[in-house]
Amino acid sequence: MAATDRGAPRGIPDAEGADPLGDPFPRARFALPARPGTFLRRDRLAEHLAQGLLTPLTVVNGSAGAGKTLLVADWAARLGHPVTWLTLDATAEGPGTFWAQLLQSLNAHGVPVPTAVDLPADATRVHHSLLSRLARELAGHDRPVTVVIDEFDRMTDPEVARQLESVLRDARPGLRLVLVSRTEPLLPLHRYRLAGEITEIRDADLAFTTEETVDLLELHGLTLAAPVARALVERTRGWAAGLRLSALAARSSPDPELYLKEFEAGRGTIADFLLAEVLDRQPPETQDLLLRVSVLDRFRPGLADVLTGRRDAAAILADLHRGNAFVEDFGRGWYRLHPLFREILLAHLRRRAPGLEAELHRRAAHGLRRSGSLSEMLAHGAAARDWTYLARALVDDLEIGRLLTRPGPGEPAEWFGGMDGDSPDPAVDLVRAARELSRSDLDRGLAHLSRAEERLASGDGDSPEARLTCALLEALAGRLAGSTRLAERATRAARHLVPRMPSRLLEDHPELHALLLTHTGSSALWAGRLDEAREALTAVVRGPRTASTAFPRMEALERLAFLDHLDGRPGAAERTVLAMTAEAERYGLTPPRGSGLGQVVLAAVALGRDDVDRAEALLAGVPAFLSPDPVPAAAVRAVTAGVLLARGRTDAALTVAARPVPAADASPWAPGTAALVVADVHLAEGRPDAAVEALRQAGGDRVDGGGSLCAVALARAHLAAGDPAAALRLLDALAVRGSPGPAVTVPAALVRARAAALDGDPGTARELLAQALAEGRREDLRGPFRSTGRWIDPYLAEPSPRARATGWLLPGSGPRHGPAADGPGPATPVEGLSERERDVLERLARAMSTEDIAADLYVSVNTVKTHLKSVYRKLSVHRRNEAVRRARELGLL
Repeated sequence: MAATDRGAPRGIPDAEGADPLGDPFPRARFALPARPGTFLRRDRLAEHLAQGLLTPLTVVNGSAGAGKTLLVADWAARLGHPVTWLTLDATAEGPGTFWAQLLQSLNAHGVPVPTAVDLPADATRVHHSLLSRLARELAGHDRPVTVVIDEFDRMTDPEVARQLESVLRDARPGLRLVLVSRTEPLLPLHRYRLAGEITEIRDADLAFTTEETVDLLELHGLTLAAPVARALVERTRGWAAGLRLSALAARSSPDPELYLKEFEAGRGTIADFLLAEVLDRQPPETQDLLLRVSVLDRFRPGLADVLTGRRDAAAILADLHRGNAFVEDFGRGWYRLHPLFREILLAHLRRRAPGLEAELHRRAAHGLRRSGSLSEMLAHGAAARDWTYLARALVDDLEIGRLLTRPGPGEPAEWFGGMDGDSPDPAVDLVRAARELSRSDLDRGLAHLSRAEERLASGDGDSPEARLTCALLEALAGRLAGSTRLAERATRAARHLVPRMPSRLLEDHPELHALLLTHTGSSALWAGRLDEAREALTAVVRGPRTASTAFPRMEALERLAFLDHLDGRPGAAERTVLAMTAEAERYGLTPPRGSGLGQVVLAAVALGRDDVDRAEALLAGVPAFLSPDPVPAAAVRAVTAGVLLARGRTDAALTVAARPVPAADASPWAPGTAALVVADVHLAEGRPDAAVEALRQAGGDRVDGGGSLCAVALARAHLAAGDPAAALRLLDALAVRGSPGPAVTVPAALVRARAAALDGDPGTARELLAQALAEGRREDLRGPFRSTGRWIDPYLAEPSPRARATGWLLPGSGPRHGPAADGPGPATPVEGLSERERDVLERLARAMSTEDIAADLYVSVNTVKTHLKSVYRKLSVHRRNEAVRRARELGLL
């Protein structure tokens, strides 16, 4: 007879951290399940599993109760080297949650993962760069890492399967993956079968033979003749759970052999057996506990006590586990019922005590709230339809911010989709407002928020936590509505309430402060208070870097990039968007849903560089759905109109520029960004007076609040209208105000140069043109020169200006003198760039990540890295930003 293993779960380091839903990682998910004393080690299956060390993929596929998990756990425990174990549960839905659990499991079992990549912060998605880095790390291991994922059938998201297959492929030869599942995994198994790269153990393999059944029954204290065992195998089809069930019942029968002869398999019979021979033989307290915990996916004795109203769960569960009564011990006090046993118990509970299930879910929600498990609390509270309690828990515990930082399907906000009926508690209205605002439904969100405020004002459900939650939501509503008044009122209220909050609550929820500052900064940006906006948004970026603050930081970086654009600093704007991309990659996120402001900023930068193709491509990547936030809406309007005008589609450009941006308050800069296009059309058609009027009506004579670009355009229109004095006065006022960026100073210098030329001062015109060329070359700003008019052509034909313009503004590949004039540095690459290196460089300029470039060019990440090293060497630079800037100086882009 084969040996048995009676040990406890193998020890693993403590699993610290939290998943994307903010819930602590239960240690039990990463522990090898304990083998019971009656476990039978079957050598034929152990030898079959050993073949898995020779293939990248092993699949153990069998029905519930077939013995899959214990088989693999016993094999893993005897390997002699660490095995990463992950047991999936109901919370593992979504790519972000799955990969967060797997990365944490690797960490828990001592497998180093890329230190530059944190756990995913979004339950529904994960950035492919995180997976690429993980695959590279695993591929570099001297010894392959063995990863076992138990209950993989719980993962039904095909995207996760595709991602897992990609990691398995790219991590070769450093990864051995073992999937334990009731169903066929979604991976392309046929490819692995054709290549001979898969080890499979299926239901037929897992079925007990007659000899194994005899050995198993002996472990249960039963000695049977081979014919009786053979008949039992035929009736149960060798099903492990059925054999164990029959053994447990036969032990208590006066005639075990007769009982086993009469035992019949089948789902109904098994259910009857479980109820009659396992459940009914238990004491009443044990029966009650088993029926009540059947509503739970996993539980600790304390939670079971909450459901029973007693204090005996710990002893009962320990006895049940020792007695092999289909209660599984995960270690560290975590239990779960055998899935089939649980299903049968739950059905029996519904028949025996109609209506009790909802009450048990309600009690579970209360108990889970105390343990800090938000997602499970929401699941049970929603199952009980106890909306008032859940809403009050979210408000009192300041959890609303967690709903707002993870908007998307399948996440906590979705638990409230079934919330119906009216409630006098303002917490319900606040949760409904949060749900609608997270979906960018401003009208419904404001309606719920208004009802909550009325009820709080009357004293119903009033508390500092409720008022702070209301202020946070009001700030978001003010931002989305473009209402500075509403946002400022909310900010004042929040600042007054924060000192009244328990410090522990605030420490546990850094996202609240980050969200409030993001809303405040965005509202100030819309109102034209740019310094105030920059201060608030910068505070978000410099604040705590946690998974819960990742989305606010990304939104803050997008808006900081737009502020750089308004200040006329395209290079700074581009770098800030790249910083946002790096933040997204760090946490495996995609840019904030419904915004796309970062893409729009990059398109504006490209348009200023006269790269219309790139600007158009970037705009095409902006989400079709935009939130009602007026800041990105105004940005999209201006850049789209600019691209259409550059394509010669004047009527379409004017139509887009005239499109209103819904907002409660007017913005000082938004009309001007659209008026730039209108003015360009008037100037091109010889109507400078109409251009002046269009810009004046849009506030073009203002030189603050984001109006610098518009002010320069108005100066240019004045000059075209024959009023150089007005043009120069406006430029002088702009210069006095501060130090605008090159997208302002370059066209301003060109306006002054033309004014000097018209005044008969060609020397001053040349000096100003040289200044414009020097600044324009550093930022690759071709747009202002293209739109300045033909007056510049004779000046550019002169040797010195032509030399400064050749290679980036004017065609030609001759040596450039600009860099030498501004500082040291080679004028041309030491070696020419290959065609593939140029392809990589072009995509680098689009702010694409290394992984994105690899996917776009259909090459490996390592190949892209090799090309990048070569590009850096040839351009004499060390970083991607330097490479892009240097390439633009050399006219390579």
